[in-house]
Amino acid sequence: MPKLLLTVPEAAKALAISRSKLYELLASGVLRSVRIDGSRRIPLNALNDYIDALMEEAA
Repeated sequence: MPKLLLTVPEAAKALAISRSKLYELLASGVLRSVRIDGSRRIPLNALNDYIDALMEEAA
């Protein structure tokens, strides 16, 4: 079964960006995330939504 939630380092690697850039995207609200206890997780669909928004912006 594929992962549904990624850690910050995993999500940054998936997007080929730095962890600090990913945290900037989270802080600005551009990229959605959830908290489970003290851990930040990024849903796969949030990454897909972010990429879709980038593609629309580029069009």
